[in-house]
Amino acid sequence: MDISVVVPLYNEEESLPELIEWNRRVMESNNFSFEIILIDDGSNDKSWDVIEEFQKRYTFIRGIKFRRNYGKSAALNVGFAAAEGDVVITMDADLQDSPDEIPGLYRKIKEERFDLVSGWKKKRHDPLSKTIPTKLFNSATRKMSGIDNLHDFNCGLKAYRKDVIKSIEVYGEMHRYIPVLARWAGFRKIGEQVVEHRARQYGVTKFGMSRFINGFLDLLSIFFVGKFGKRPMHFFGAMGVLSFFAGTMISIWLIAEKLIDISNNAKYRNVTDQPLFYISLVAIIVGFQLFLTGFVAELVSRNSTERNAYNIEKVIG
Repeated sequence: MDISVVVPLYNEEESLPELIEWNRRVMESNNFSFEIILIDDGSNDKSWDVIEEFQKRYTFIRGIKFRRNYGKSAALNVGFAAAEGDVVITMDADLQDSPDEIPGLYRKIKEERFDLVSGWKKKRHDPLSKTIPTKLFNSATRKMSGIDNLHDFNCGLKAYRKDVIKSIEVYGEMHRYIPVLARWAGFRKIGEQVVEHRARQYGVTKFGMSRFINGFLDLLSIFFVGKFGKRPMHFFGAMGVLSFFAGTMISIWLIAEKLIDISNNAKYRNVTDQPLFYISLVAIIVGFQLFLTGFVAELVSRNSTERNAYNIEKVIG
């Protein structure tokens, strides 16, 4: 099969018929063998009824329905597990992503050998309250992830080699960082394609301002797990040693200063009367706790069933 189109959705009964027919026309006009996987993320409208109706009409329709709303990441993760196409396309169900972009994305994966191609909605139909935070978010993600060539990490329209989506796990609200997850999994050829951003025709957005706070926290999680997930002691231990060393050196300096003053018969202050002593004491305690945290985290990591799980690309012989 050439293409699997994975579409997470929540309360999109009005846009679904047009989305399905539009995808069908694009696929058939390009002679692609394809499937469309629609993941109903606990909708409380008639979205599932629409999916059932179209599944009876077309064999390429596959539907998955959650009992309740779990979020976009969960829907994508389940859709990725079900996808069978050589190239996997993701898009939102609100018709802001154009299926006409699919042939171009497909060619980048198959002919230009990209692992992942992310859409870039260069011209957006969003208010400033959304575009400005989005630019800040993308800038921070570029710097922390090292993926300098992407302008729009959170664009729903993306294309993947099948190996990519079978090698990553999307959870929480990590759908914003799938390119970062792919990079940590060892997929380096990540590209971008300018795509059309269409104005919303039906319904309202399902994401509030909280996505920016949650998104930043998820970025920190990805950065830490990706870099130190298999060696947590390198992070906590290093921080602990530095803190412990700094606190110890300050304490030694305060004690030495007092002893020098005593030997010179000079006026001196008790070590415990100086605020710097308590700062050094806190640094020593925090350093010791960080070291213990790293030690415990290392024990947990060593006993994990995935401690030696690695992504192997090829084996010969």
